[in-house]
Amino acid sequence: MRIVIPDDYQDVIRTLDCYRRLAGHEVSVLHQVQPATLDELATRFAEADALVLTRERTRIDAALLDRLPNLKLISQTGKVSSHLDLDACTARGIVVTEGRGSPVAPAELAWTLILTARRQLVPAIEAFQQGQWQVNLGQAVAGQTLGIWGYGKIGQRLARYAQAFDMPVLVWGSDSSRAAAAADGHRAAVSREAFFAEADIVSLNLRLSEQTRHGVGFDDLSRMKPDSLLVNVSRAELIAPGALLQALDAGRPGYAAVDVYEQEPVLDRADPLLHHPRVLCTPHLGYVERNGYELYFGDAFDNVLAFFAGEPKNVANPDALPVAGYPV
Repeated sequence: MRIVIPDDYQDVIRTLDCYRRLAGHEVSVLHQVQPATLDELATRFAEADALVLTRERTRIDAALLDRLPNLKLISQTGKVSSHLDLDACTARGIVVTEGRGSPVAPAELAWTLILTARRQLVPAIEAFQQGQWQVNLGQAVAGQTLGIWGYGKIGQRLARYAQAFDMPVLVWGSDSSRAAAAADGHRAAVSREAFFAEADIVSLNLRLSEQTRHGVGFDDLSRMKPDSLLVNVSRAELIAPGALLQALDAGRPGYAAVDVYEQEPVLDRADPLLHHPRVLCTPHLGYVERNGYELYFGDAFDNVLAFFAGEPKNVANPDALPVAGYPV
């Protein structure tokens, strides 16, 4: 079978142990970082029997699918999200499979950003490399309140990290999230307003949905303390467009650490977030880690092999199976 794996920005997928599972098949791994046009995607995917998608880096819609007559399977790393038109795939008999996610790498990155931003390590290191010694004064996190919006798997790990660093935890989110946090011995905020006002560090750990899109606005951020830190390793679209820069420029919060952006990849060096003196930016590294890649791509490759062996599994759109010639 012909398998195409787009968006391997780092050119690392062929170095993974799980890549060996595709031995004997015709595999094309693409490394382009620049966003592609519809025509370019149609050309690159023209001969593919299967696509293996790297999370949400390529949008798959009806217009593209109409130009891919050979495509039978899309194997998603992790869970299917809004980048993929599942109904359009089903209507065309294109089966979509999905894998698992892991909270480990994104939680570790969020904690790295918290410590790095609080101790102001980047400007200290850059100054040191230029021959300057101890140019700033950071803060320890012990005693600071970590606010977690979204007490899922990532949020729960962050809460455990916070306990190890002697940080009280304050949680906001759904009723069930707040109840779970309280059951774990943490404090649930009495209101959304109190959550932003009381936390020294706020970490957004929500899934992006129509309910959460642009859910954090300027009014929320402006309630934060002047020396507080906003951390977002989830999705940029959780915050209303422009609200974070507006709030930073207004002085609340005092700092931000972000790993996600509204348009990715960010290749414009003029992006104001990249040059803001109180913002720490990383290039969406939350899930970009070797063990995580082995998990994500291992699942995706197994799903490809199972499908073409006539035993599809982890199918996100089972209604496509009879269209594709498989019994339900």
